[in-house]
Amino acid sequence: MSQSIQSVRGMNDVLPDQAPLWRSFEDTARAWLGRYGYREIRMPLIEKTELFVRSIGEVTDIVEKEMYTFADLNGESLTLRPEGTASCVRAAIEHHLLYNGPQRLYYAGPMFRHEKPQKGRYRQFHQIGVEALGFPGPDVDAEHILMCARLWRELALDGIRLEINTLGNTQSRARYRARLVEYLERHFERLDEDSQRRLKTNPLRVLDSKNPSMQAVIAEAPRMAEDLDEASLEHFEELQAILRNAGIEYEINPRLVRGLDYYNYTVFEWVTDRLGAQAAVCAGGRYDGLFAQLGGKPAEACGFAMGIERLLALMANEAQPPAAAPDAYLVHSGTAATQMAWRAVEQLRAAGLDVVLHCGGGNFKSQMKRADASGARFAVIIGDTEAAANQVGLKPLRELTAQQSVTVEDAILRMRSAG
Repeated sequence: MSQSIQSVRGMNDVLPDQAPLWRSFEDTARAWLGRYGYREIRMPLIEKTELFVRSIGEVTDIVEKEMYTFADLNGESLTLRPEGTASCVRAAIEHHLLYNGPQRLYYAGPMFRHEKPQKGRYRQFHQIGVEALGFPGPDVDAEHILMCARLWRELALDGIRLEINTLGNTQSRARYRARLVEYLERHFERLDEDSQRRLKTNPLRVLDSKNPSMQAVIAEAPRMAEDLDEASLEHFEELQAILRNAGIEYEINPRLVRGLDYYNYTVFEWVTDRLGAQAAVCAGGRYDGLFAQLGGKPAEACGFAMGIERLLALMANEAQPPAAAPDAYLVHSGTAATQMAWRAVEQLRAAGLDVVLHCGGGNFKSQMKRADASGARFAVIIGDTEAAANQVGLKPLRELTAQQSVTVEDAILRMRSAG
């Protein structure tokens, strides 16, 4: 016998016992987003590779090492999306979504990165992404942070703390970049291979290094706050004022630069120490230059994304929703009974009841064991005697009540009134 085929490493099945927790989270998240006026957008899983090279940045771990990229039959380079913001902005440009004014959008679904699988970090992972397109901020920046704080409360999650920073505007970043390059060049021999390469292409990325040997160099690096102009400082101060007024606790992390090239002004992360090394459960910020970078008309924008697997890992110790159980399980035995069973089960379903029809044969005793194991509130029983009388047996399975012979219509009324 040949060996069975296993799932791809880092790409996991969500089994029936796990699905209710996913569905509960997704239902909560969609209702939460609707209360803030965000509308759903759905983008393809596959995009042209150029989209991510131009948006994320050619010299990034994502583009250089982690993307699932391939050539299609026409020789065009395509990539499974590693994140959602670039796709959302591409769709907004392509379909002129900002023609009638700013847009509040969200999306949910799988992303793909060829990373080392670990707790809360997989090669196929799922995100909910939120994008506010055409809003200059900082009020919408604050809205995104306040939205997240509300979701943590609704999910009864604690131990999540907020870190914020500002990258300033283009002019501020240019001044800081020059000072950072000068500092890193003076300490070139202390840089690891990745940082030496990034020094020539994107020196801010050096501050993102997780290499323990780099942390002393990073800690001594210049601070961006010293290069912020008045407009950048004002934007950041207004953001903080809104957060303070709302009672949101936060920490300013001057080393927080985010891993993508398109951010400016506000950046933030919600982090926890309960998931090991993968601390961030939600992150985002402002990316005012991305529309122009992708060939569209310049537009301000801000957004964030949260990892569903990471949040579910935090929710694992919370009370989980019970597995869904049908209203009824229909058992049947005999030729006439089986013919009636097919008609009756559809009549019950048409009335809005969830009903499982027994399949696979067996006597009434074995079928009733299946009915009880299903979690159903009622067993609907049809034998040839019931079929001849055009009735069904209705047996409550979760209380000590006798079975009754009733019409299908009466069974519907009784199950509805019980529920």
